[in-house]
Amino acid sequence: MFDDFKQLDLNNKVVLITGGTGSFGRQLARTILSQWSDVKLIVFSRDELKQYEMRQMMPEGNVRYFIGDVRDVNRLRRALNGVDIVVHAAALKQVPACEYNPNEAILTNIIGAQNVIEAALDCNVSRVIALSTDKAAAPVNLYGATKLVSEKLFIQANSYSGETGTRFSCVRYGNVVGSRGSVVPLFKKQRTTGKITITDKRMTRFWITLDQGVRFVLSSLNMMSGGEVFVPKLPSMNIMDLAAAIAPECSVSFIGIRSGEKLHEAMISIDEAPQAVELLDRYILLPAHIWWKQRDFGGEKVEGGFSYVSNVNDNWLSHDDLIKMAE
Repeated sequence: MFDDFKQLDLNNKVVLITGGTGSFGRQLARTILSQWSDVKLIVFSRDELKQYEMRQMMPEGNVRYFIGDVRDVNRLRRALNGVDIVVHAAALKQVPACEYNPNEAILTNIIGAQNVIEAALDCNVSRVIALSTDKAAAPVNLYGATKLVSEKLFIQANSYSGETGTRFSCVRYGNVVGSRGSVVPLFKKQRTTGKITITDKRMTRFWITLDQGVRFVLSSLNMMSGGEVFVPKLPSMNIMDLAAAIAPECSVSFIGIRSGEKLHEAMISIDEAPQAVELLDRYILLPAHIWWKQRDFGGEKVEGGFSYVSNVNDNWLSHDDLIKMAE
């Protein structure tokens, strides 16, 4: 899936990953270093312990490690000096934490996004691709709202860079199998007790592996001309099917949907349909206002009233698929 990422040429390029010590950043770094021998990689994050641990797996050579926070625009400018491509993965992502600490979520997810844009423009970075989330589509929680604002900032940043300047795009996808804070590690931990907790038996989600997410980002980076939001076509799963695959012998306790949580996952809302085109393996939301040259992706415009929601998907994971992905 998304194997066309190999068409991207990162040799003799300098790539910086914000939030580079997170689950996604580590996997992205491994993939880049395995595919391109002459690339230079900069890992930018504020956690010195995670950088130390990552350095043990990926010693310095093609990789440099920068301590820094996206809230600090001056540090970003220093880090982006000479950088060709930025993958912006830094964010506060936990819904309950963002609900309880709204000011912190705004500072990292919105002001941090603005700082990345300003620094990229000042340093003449060629391309910036930012990670968004399904929760930015018709958001019902603060995390989703901050990522929607972040998307808007990145898309319209193209209007500041002229015809040949920095290009900005976003990718939007949801639940990553096995990532920190996801339900798979929780179920695996709970099954040792004989009981697992589920919020609502009707809950559905799109499902993507960490490797697929990295491939999709790199593929979108190769395709982008600026202003797009790339949305992958993914299979859906029902939470009860996942529970049966991971902990079939366990009893289930239903605890109710948490604050800010959706019953079903939406990656394209009905209001975004006028901007959406469908390709073989993804949807692309085109910018509503364009002041710069943009690529013609082809594809088909989606029908009016279209939305991309996990409970009405035509592609579902089987029991065996769920077992394999959870492992």
